[in-house]
Amino acid sequence: MSSVPDGKKLVRSPSGLRMVPENGAFNSPFALCEPQWVPDKECASCMQCNKKFDFLTRKHHCRRCGRCFCDKCCSSKVALPRMCFVDPVRQCGECSRTSQKEVEFYDRQLKVLMGGGTFIVTLDTSEKSETMTCRLSNNHRYLFFDGDSHFEVELSRISSMQVLTEGSSPEENDIQSYTSLLDSQYISEGGNCRASGMLLHYKRMGSLDPQQLRIEASEDKKTASLWLAAMHKAARLLYEARDQ
Repeated sequence: MSSVPDGKKLVRSPSGLRMVPENGAFNSPFALCEPQWVPDKECASCMQCNKKFDFLTRKHHCRRCGRCFCDKCCSSKVALPRMCFVDPVRQCGECSRTSQKEVEFYDRQLKVLMGGGTFIVTLDTSEKSETMTCRLSNNHRYLFFDGDSHFEVELSRISSMQVLTEGSSPEENDIQSYTSLLDSQYISEGGNCRASGMLLHYKRMGSLDPQQLRIEASEDKKTASLWLAAMHKAARLLYEARDQ
């Protein structure tokens, strides 16, 4: 391995070249670990079409799931930014479709999140609100809130998220609820209404008590809605990474 600028290093693994942080503690919360490959001796046939392996039908491992396939069932080479691969890597059909959707998130939604949106922010049960810009940090690890004051929320410490639609409140039934990222397997998208705000529950560093953060769209509601929609997609990836 060789060191490169920006606190990252180039690592060669059996799956290909990866650009990873020098310190593993600074991995993106969206990152996935490389899977353990299913041993060759346990693969007598393709795990998709059941075709027997022989001298003509060779084994290929999917770089995302680690399972063993024939060339026909594992022929796609798709970018896999969640595992920090430098180049597109071989993946099975199911994994390649998933990775292609994630490439769109990295190309579009991440830029929206890092670009930020303007919200009216209320901490805990306080009646005092402040207009702030909310954006995702460049390393994807924090939400930054900037206004007259500044604070940040680490994504790994968010326990649940609720997205409000226009005209809704936390007590109403039409709230679009994104259930706990830590405890639930599913995150509901809800209906087709435009998102207008979000409730976050998280724990501050060194505290066991959950804190509530409410953000509501300010004047630029279109930009805020796009930011909230991108945050929803980010929430799905966060859950998958935590569940790995």
